[in-house]
Amino acid sequence: MSNNSTKPYLIRSIYEWCIDSGFTPFVSIKAYPELDVPMEYIKNGEIVFNISANAVHGLIINNESLSFDARFNGISRKLDIPLDAVKGIFAKEVNQGIAFPPEDEEIKDEITNEQSRDAVQDSIATHPKASGKPKLRIIK
Repeated sequence: MSNNSTKPYLIRSIYEWCIDSGFTPFVSIKAYPELDVPMEYIKNGEIVFNISANAVHGLIINNESLSFDARFNGISRKLDIPLDAVKGIFAKEVNQGIAFPPEDEEIKDEITNEQSRDAVQDSIATHPKASGKPKLRIIK
């Protein structure tokens, strides 16, 4: 059984919360050279999009990507952004939402967790449970 990422579900839930609350949902995207986004709007290696129904058309948030049609300087563009590039989603009016750790940190955390789990299992294997009655003594 594969372990699905929670990221697309969290993005969709924050988006729905924004819409239900009357807020404007914005997504922050990590910009990198291979990403097809309007380069003139990139600041500090990221680009922020308003993904409300008034700003985009055909919004789809699936398990692999975030895609929509939007106009930039009067020119319509179809954007297809991999979810790995999504840094966070938030409500503009209250600046609340969720930020995601960079993908390389998630991988590092998974490796660290696996190493910790392996270390605990090795410790259990090399130190079997003591059998019998505990042996305590009073030291004066």
